[in-house]
Amino acid sequence: MNVLAYESADIAARVGKLDWTGIAAQLDADGVAATGPLLSAAECAALKSSYPHDEIFRSRVIMARHGFGRGEYKYFAYPLPGIVAALRSAFWPPLANIANGWNSALGQEKRYPSGHQAYIEQCHEGGQIRPTPLMLKYGPGDYNCLHQDLYGEHVFPLQAVFLLSDPEKDFEGGELVLTEQRPRMQSRVEVVNLKAGQAAIFAVHQRPVRGSKGLYRVNMRHGVSRIRAGERFTLGLIFHDAQ
Repeated sequence: MNVLAYESADIAARVGKLDWTGIAAQLDADGVAATGPLLSAAECAALKSSYPHDEIFRSRVIMARHGFGRGEYKYFAYPLPGIVAALRSAFWPPLANIANGWNSALGQEKRYPSGHQAYIEQCHEGGQIRPTPLMLKYGPGDYNCLHQDLYGEHVFPLQAVFLLSDPEKDFEGGELVLTEQRPRMQSRVEVVNLKAGQAAIFAVHQRPVRGSKGLYRVNMRHGVSRIRAGERFTLGLIFHDAQ
């Protein structure tokens, strides 16, 4: 399968069939929601097999060199591989609708456009011109420290990560971990176990939570627990570009 020349219509149809009402409700409740099966085994394998091809990436990051954890990841270059571009475009409308609802609830004027390209143009006008979709590769003992993917003034509040490896065959450990810090409370931890081809959607930075005195913002971070055995690949979709 050639992930560099991928038809977007099928991806858009699959994404459109997801239970977006349920996903929105889960994001409102927990700040994270898992999709059902979305990518096929062949698509996951094709994406994993693209990792050694440096010509489709703009940079490689060795996590230990920066104190990010252990493992490595690569940011895709523009033009994005077809399947990556199709996923980013297809996920945008429902996620933008959820994000606009969050901003409205918090009394913020910011609204996101209906098309992702219009938002990318806003990022580029603000000097954020580098693509942020990435692939992450973990081996035994690797992990990703808790963090937030903030790359400039423009920050879209939701992102998605797709598990490309099979947790029943390819690796052990490596759970997606999220923490939520509420004012004057200890952090709440959420652990998300995905199957190959599934995605988790979660808050990048902050999300609204309803308390006894109305809505307030909570701070969220995400990371990956230690890989105990095997190799784990994921595709990350961040919807704002980087400076």
